[in-house]
Amino acid sequence: MLEFTDTAKDRIRAYLDKQHAQGVSALRVSGTRAEHKLWLVKPSDRDDGDAVFDAGGFDVFLDPLTQRHLSGATVDFVEGVMQSGFRVAFPTPTWDDPLMQRVQDVLDTMINPGIAGHGGSASLEGIEGDAAIVRLHGGCQGCGAADLTLKQGIERMITEQVSEIKRVLDATDHDAGENPYYAKDDDVGVTNTPLG
Repeated sequence: MLEFTDTAKDRIRAYLDKQHAQGVSALRVSGTRAEHKLWLVKPSDRDDGDAVFDAGGFDVFLDPLTQRHLSGATVDFVEGVMQSGFRVAFPTPTWDDPLMQRVQDVLDTMINPGIAGHGGSASLEGIEGDAAIVRLHGGCQGCGAADLTLKQGIERMITEQVSEIKRVLDATDHDAGENPYYAKDDDVGVTNTPLG
């Protein structure tokens, strides 16, 4: 199920209090791991197939697809100089191996925030010798520019930050990508039109 931090709960309850006179008393969360949205709704906005749960003073509506994609994620509210808003985060593996944890830290702090703007993310699958095995998700899965992102972005950053890693291997099934940021064009390689 989807979890909410205390900060997110407080912010949602404050927004709901302001909308109470209009009958708004619940939150709908919808989307996938790569793209998701949250908005305030009325109880009458509940669909027949929705899962509904009490998140601590307010109900949350999740359609079946969202429930499957966002299971185990945590909603937080972050406030900063550059951006503020709700953020859906997924558990990051805590690797027992210090080398794997260093690679994971690079993914979490340097790579995923950048590719999130294209609806993508990258996760560490493991390490073999001097190679990190990475899987791309969301807008990066099946994207026509995935090789460029992997070699000039992800591999470069990981090898610069973690000297033991010399290369990155792609474990992604790119044919299974449902919403690539750039569509593949079999004749020329990459189109210049984002799909997401």
